[in-house]
Amino acid sequence: MSGDEKSGFFMKVIGPKKRWRVYKGRVKELPESHRTAIEAIERYLMHFVPTDGDSNAAMFEDLVDLFEQAMADGTPIRDIVGEDPVEFVNAFAENYSEGGYVPARARTQLTEGIERAAGNGAGTASA
Repeated sequence: MSGDEKSGFFMKVIGPKKRWRVYKGRVKELPESHRTAIEAIERYLMHFVPTDGDSNAAMFEDLVDLFEQAMADGTPIRDIVGEDPVEFVNAFAENYSEGGYVPARARTQLTEGIERAAGNGAGTASA
């Protein structure tokens, strides 16, 4: 791993670049609805303060594992995230992060992104 990958904002937020690229490749292989849901969750998770890059990388890898398994099992998105996606993501992130400030707009964007992914329309405001 290069010195640039071991330090800096990028490493602290998402972990090693190679792991991030592998994760993004896996996300790209998912059906559009699952990809839309993960991307909404990903944007929301960027507001959490990572304990370290490896923990954060593991969090995103576990997220894509969850959606890949759900896709393979034919599990609908709402069965993954429930009726309150903010509650789901907050509980999910607690396993990896010390938390962070999440603005109301980010909560709204997450909820609307899951609505779109689950096929329930675009929500009330633009994301």
